[in-house]
Amino acid sequence: MRIAAAGFCCIDVYNNLKKYYPTGNGVDFAVHMNRLGYASSLISAVGNDSYGELMKETLKKEGIDISHLHTLAGSTAVIQLELNGNDRVHGDEDEGVMEQFSLTQKDIDFISTHDYLHTDLFGKILNFLPFFQSRGLKTVFDFSTFLQDERIEHILPSVNYAFFSYEQEDDFIWDYMKWAKSLGPSLVTVTLGEHGSLSYNGQTFYKGESIPVDVVNTVGAGDSFIAGFIHGTICGQSIPDCLKSGATLASSVITQFEPY
Repeated sequence: MRIAAAGFCCIDVYNNLKKYYPTGNGVDFAVHMNRLGYASSLISAVGNDSYGELMKETLKKEGIDISHLHTLAGSTAVIQLELNGNDRVHGDEDEGVMEQFSLTQKDIDFISTHDYLHTDLFGKILNFLPFFQSRGLKTVFDFSTFLQDERIEHILPSVNYAFFSYEQEDDFIWDYMKWAKSLGPSLVTVTLGEHGSLSYNGQTFYKGESIPVDVVNTVGAGDSFIAGFIHGTICGQSIPDCLKSGATLASSVITQFEPY
């Protein structure tokens, strides 16, 4: 089983804490999946700067295939963050070389050798999703909190596992999940923070509970949840058990500062 993560990668920088780490939805997902025993690759771009070297060194240590992690002239993407209690607050963002990133034919051929593909709205590969679906890849898409993005209805038909983030369980999210499922995904799953999670397969809504822990930093909670959930689906777990697997991995991540 081979896992490809193609998308936005960056360095999260907490200037007031003098801390930083390599991350991005696909980075976090790939690290967790690799630790769970799946050969994982990252397809993205970093700059030819110290942050780019940090990203590459970190992923090499984790055993991630970075043969298609492009090094471009310029700066690695950076997001400025602060902690408000234990919740992250986004500040300025410098997209750096991610602004230039696009898949090459070699990247496309390489991704096509995998079984699963993880990506996001900012990974610069949206136009290729129908092609990868035609090649038999199962696409895991992290829409995060961007439920109203106008591109979503065009993306969902090429997605197998759609993940969203929302703040509570209510009529809006139930209707939204029904709408999203009607466009093609096998499963639509929504994380609700401390309120747990929901998953919908077109017939039944399943509710997952969060696991109470002492929270240090919520960054990486969604990415780790998705990794735990997808691990469960690969292992043939039921949807409730997949929700539990996601919550278990997420709960372990938010007890530390880094996202993996």
